[in-house]
Amino acid sequence: MRKRARVIYNPTSGRELLKKQIPDILSEYEKAGYDTSAFCTTPTPLSAQEEADRCTKDGFDLIVAAGGDGTINEVINGISPYEPRPKLAIIPAGTTNDYARALMIPRYDFVKAAQLIHKGQTVHMDIGKVKTSSEDKFFMNIGAAGFLTEVTYEVPANMKSLFGSLAYFVKGAELLPRVGKVPVKITYDDGVYEGVASLVFVALTNSVGGFEKIAPDKTLGDGQFTLIIVKTTNIAEILRLITMLMNDGKHIHHPKVLYKKTSYVKAETQNKQQLMINIDGEYGGDAPAEFSMYQQHLEIVTDLDRMHLSINTHDLMTEEKEEEFIKQVSKLENNGEE
Repeated sequence: MRKRARVIYNPTSGRELLKKQIPDILSEYEKAGYDTSAFCTTPTPLSAQEEADRCTKDGFDLIVAAGGDGTINEVINGISPYEPRPKLAIIPAGTTNDYARALMIPRYDFVKAAQLIHKGQTVHMDIGKVKTSSEDKFFMNIGAAGFLTEVTYEVPANMKSLFGSLAYFVKGAELLPRVGKVPVKITYDDGVYEGVASLVFVALTNSVGGFEKIAPDKTLGDGQFTLIIVKTTNIAEILRLITMLMNDGKHIHHPKVLYKKTSYVKAETQNKQQLMINIDGEYGGDAPAEFSMYQQHLEIVTDLDRMHLSINTHDLMTEEKEEEFIKQVSKLENNGEE
C-alpha cells in the first residue's frame, strides 16, 4: 500500500510564487513513493492547523507544511497532540524562515526543499508547549516577551516583504526609546530570576528573528530550552548586545545577560503590568506563562549532511545590513536611561 502525503500550503506565501510551483512540489513527493495531494489554506483562523489535525487522525504518513513560520506552527499544533504522528516536511516560503534556517532546509528554492525527501534523512526535534491564561499552544522555535514582541507586531507586512529581516532591525531602532522596565519573575530548572528585563527568550533552536547566533551552543533535540534574559533597559547597552550578537554570538557572556539551559520556564510579572508572550512570531497570550518541553517529539525531513556544516553568520547578516542597522540606531544611543 502506497504511503500518503498532504501538502498544506499558504497561497499568499513567497509573494504568491509558492502556489505556482505546487504541481512541481507534488511531483517530487510522488516520485518518492507517496500518493500526494494538496490543501490550500484559507483566511479562516487555524485553517492549516485544522487540516493537519484531520490528516493526522486519518493516518497520513507525511504532512508537508509549505509557507512561513506561522503556517509551520499551525501544522505542528495539528500534529503534535497525537500518537502516532506523521513525519513533517517543510517548504519555507516566509520572510525570515527561522525554523528552516535552523534545519538547513533550502529557503529560496521551493522545489529544492521538496527534493530533500529523496535523501531519506530526518531529525527528531524538540517541541515546546506554552500555557497561558487564554490557551495552550505548541511551538517549534521561540517563546519571547519584551520589546521584540512589539517589533514583530508592528512591522508592516509590505515592509517585511520588501526588506526581510532588515525590516525588523529598522523597526527595532524606532522602538528602542520606548523600551520600558518590566519587573519579572522567571522560574527555571536551576533557579529564579527576579528583576527588570527588556527581553526574555525561550528558544528551541539557534535561529530567532533572522539571527543565527541567538543560542550559539544549541544542540538540537537535547531536551533543553535556551533561556535568555536581557537584564537591562539601557539603550546603549542593548545596542552593544545586538552588536555582540551579530559578532558570532558573544552576547551570552555579557554580565547583563542571563543564559541558561532548562527544560521548564515560568514567566510572570511582579505587578499587574501586561507582558505579552510571542510564540513563533505571533501573539500567544499574556503572562503568566509556563513553558514545557517535549523532547524529540516530531520527526522532520531535513538534510543531515548540511546540518553538520558550520553556519556562516554573514549569509544572513551582511555587512551592508549591519551598517544600515547601526546607522538607524546610532542616533538613539544618547536617549537611553536606566
